[in-house]
Amino acid sequence: MKPTINFYSEEHGEIKRFLDLYYSEPQNLYNDLVYQKEFDNPIDMIDIISCFADNNDKFNMTLWISLDENVYICITDTNINKLIKYIYERYPY
Repeated sequence: MKPTINFYSEEHGEIKRFLDLYYSEPQNLYNDLVYQKEFDNPIDMIDIISCFADNNDKFNMTLWISLDENVYICITDTNINKLIKYIYERYPY
């Protein structure tokens, strides 16, 4: 299983609005209430996690990450720094 990020929203268009800003170009989403992306290198997740944490007050959505199969962690203001540190320590490449 590859590490993943999972965005969830109850408001149509919120995830697309965030991703359009993050990627600086329009994104096509199959389902605008859910978005999942897999990463070969977990370190690559940190940019989008940090961007979400810096802007989570502007969007009505949640972000969950999974580093291990069937284990999901919700990104919050209180755990973001520890999670980023953990990812760098666990995957030091």
